[in-house]
Formats: sequence, structure tokens, C-alpha cells
Amino acid sequence: MLKGLGGLGDMAGMMKKAQEMQTRMAEMQEELERIEVVGESGAGLVKATCSARGELRGLDIDPSIFQPSEKEVVEDLILAAIKEAQQKAQRRSQEEMEKISSELGLPAGLNLPGM
Repeated sequence: MLKGLGGLGDMAGMMKKAQEMQTRMAEMQEELERIEVVGESGAGLVKATCSARGELRGLDIDPSIFQPSEKEVVEDLILAAIKEAQQKAQRRSQEEMEKISSELGLPAGLNLPGM
């Protein structure tokens, strides 16, 4: 189709692929807002819910742990649940990114912007 134009045909293909990737990235960002992951600590006594982008959305604490003498333990459990939820969010985000990269035929391990 673009014979005689040298690398311009390749450039057009690359531009199309870049535009497709940009569209897919925007869709993925929206999807990551909808996906929720839950981190738990204390055998489920504390649960933190995050979006797959790592935004803390909710915290559920079993009332049985509210004893004044256990204040530091409760704080540690809350932090542990939040950290686990954020780690799960990061892993989920990476998984979604790998799916898009694979669908677009990009090399594995390619760090795309926005993540």
C-alpha cells in the first residue's frame, strides 16, 4: 500500500498501534477503578478494601477487638490489612497491564506509562 515510502508504512502501523494502546490504557484505568481487592489481617478481624489502583475504599473491623488495652494491636491489624490490600491492588494492576501488553503484541515486561 505504501510501497516506495520506505519506513513510513511501518511508522503508520506503529502510530495506529500506539493509538490503540492509548485507548486500551484508558479503558484499563477505568476498569482498575471498578475492580476491588480485599486485604485481611488478624484472621479476618480487620479487612481493608481497595480499588485495583490502590485507593482505600473501605475498612471493616470486627467489634470484638475493641478493647482499650488492645489499642496498639488493633492499629497494627489495620495497617497490615491496608498494606495487604494495596499489595493485591498492585499485583492486580500489573496483571491487567500484562493482559493488554499481550493483546497488543508488546514484549513481556515492558513498563508502560500510567502504572
